[in-house]
Amino acid sequence: MARPDDQRDVASRIGQAKALLGIDPRAAATLARALPPSFEVRFLLGAALRRSGEVAAALDILAPLAAARPGAWGLHYEQGMALAMLGCAVEAVAALERATAADPRASLAWHALGDLYGLVDPARAADAQARLLPGSVGDAALVAAVLAWIDAPARAAGDALRARFGIDFNDPAALRLIADVAVRAGRDAVAESLLARAVAAAPNYPPARLHRAILLLRLERFPEALAELGPVLLAGAASPMVGALHGSILMHLGREREAVAAFAAALAARPDDPRLWHAYGHALRSVGQQADAVAAYRRAITLNPRFGEAYWSLANLKTWRFEGDDVAAMRVLLGGGDLGTDDRAYLHFALGKALEDAAEYEPAFASYEQANAARRAANPHDAAAHTAFVQRSIATYSTTFFANRAGSGCGAPDPIFVLGMPRSGSTLVEQILASHSGVEGLSELPDITALALQVAGAEGDYPHTLARLPLAVFADLGAAYLDRTRARRATDRAHFVDKFPGNVLHIGLIHLILPNARIIDVRRHPLACCVSLFKQGFAAGQGYSYDLGDLGRYFADYVALMAHFDAVLPGRVHRLSYEALVDAPEREVRRLLDHVGLAFEPACLSFFDNDRAVRTPSSEQVRRPIFRDGLDQWRHFDPWLVPLKSALGALANGPADRP
Repeated sequence: MARPDDQRDVASRIGQAKALLGIDPRAAATLARALPPSFEVRFLLGAALRRSGEVAAALDILAPLAAARPGAWGLHYEQGMALAMLGCAVEAVAALERATAADPRASLAWHALGDLYGLVDPARAADAQARLLPGSVGDAALVAAVLAWIDAPARAAGDALRARFGIDFNDPAALRLIADVAVRAGRDAVAESLLARAVAAAPNYPPARLHRAILLLRLERFPEALAELGPVLLAGAASPMVGALHGSILMHLGREREAVAAFAAALAARPDDPRLWHAYGHALRSVGQQADAVAAYRRAITLNPRFGEAYWSLANLKTWRFEGDDVAAMRVLLGGGDLGTDDRAYLHFALGKALEDAAEYEPAFASYEQANAARRAANPHDAAAHTAFVQRSIATYSTTFFANRAGSGCGAPDPIFVLGMPRSGSTLVEQILASHSGVEGLSELPDITALALQVAGAEGDYPHTLARLPLAVFADLGAAYLDRTRARRATDRAHFVDKFPGNVLHIGLIHLILPNARIIDVRRHPLACCVSLFKQGFAAGQGYSYDLGDLGRYFADYVALMAHFDAVLPGRVHRLSYEALVDAPEREVRRLLDHVGLAFEPACLSFFDNDRAVRTPSSEQVRRPIFRDGLDQWRHFDPWLVPLKSALGALANGPADRP
């Protein structure tokens, strides 16, 4: 029989091992191995080995212990996590279900179980999340403790999380839970760091990789997101969530045909998901399969008759027309009082398009007004702040400013920036350029905006922050832009097009970091452009388009900014009038190619035969020859454009610039 002193010594060493478990699990395992092999010590050793990365050895210890103690939730949690870290998701779910049955208030086990349900049994994932009290990450006290640690990640705060809630920073499931809180608090950088740590600790734990891929997608780090998702796909995860995420990432990388296959595979596993059908429709549309896209959007509406965005996606096909039954259905939905704000706004945009196609212009405009009013209430635009930014840009980018930085930047001539106002014809210009044998079209890239945010700093006075950068930084930024875009390229053509219209706000930055890049400003009649914007149900990012007065002021700011660059960088920006392009396509295409430095090719005039994928709202229109239909459509709404004309001032009288 062990003497009391020996018993006290063993108890003391067990206590030491437990204390080390969340700090130094390898040391905890070493201590546990030196102790008499009681049930408690074996459990402690198994937990320490799992946290140390010796997962198979941990499972060998934990499995028989779990079989012997069906009511020990922590034991079944450890076994479940060991199985999950070995990629055995189905077996892990069974173990975690035993853990939650043993203790229904075990937040960490419920969170881990919800993650795994998302991979193997999506129908039960929501149930697992519902078991967690506020916000799907546990009770309010846990959320508060995690937020306190995020704001001050000191040892004491971490110790409190361990002591009170069992949060172990060597446990990938605990790191996932903390990251979830961080995401919901808008702390994406903290969440990404935690998820990277979880992946490093448990490379075969799918939820860590999956949720890091989701976050990287949102952060527009698309190649990294695809790389993170790769092992999850290789492990055979057939979850619709994984398939949908895969498709979304591929779409952002410009690999639309692969995205079509990814969404189709996800739908095979979950054919009753209206959002999956909607995403599938977008992918089909981008590769020119309009009839299949219509069928996908229709299927989404069948599954969710109140799906306003799916109605708008049909309307947004531009060359497609609603039937009478569709109009009646939209009116019935809008007559009800229980639609969400987004669904209501999208339905009003769609109904406006249907009524416009039927030449019912007054009710059509009223519907567009209601759609924009709903959007404006949810996403107000600060017109004064935008004008202040434009004025700050004009003040910063002087002739002297550029002269003092001449010769800096990355000399690569590859990029062609097609920019200006949305709905100005930029997709058409990209399609023309991408029909040349020397040009690849990459659609709208987020990379210049990301680099601008990187150099903006916390002062809030961008672009003046550029004045404080060492000259060598501009070359680094230009090289970074090329690195970021390389993953999207599918050819070795000499040039590629970045047609993000918002790059118009960063022409100064583009000139500094890529002095040999070509810049093309596509300009459309102000009233035609602004009315087209007012009718467009943008998903996000165009808050100025929700009010006619804001639209006019934004367009006037754009013209003023471009006039400034014309003055301080003469000839740097090639201005292409949309109306001139429609009137004399060959002349304008030749001028465009001369600016880029390319020889004329007839294929640029038959751009509509180019079968490249197109993701913007003009995807159907650029698959037809140039047409004049859209030049004067705005005139149907002329009686209701007084606020727009007032804000535009003299610009309302005609094209802002026409060679």
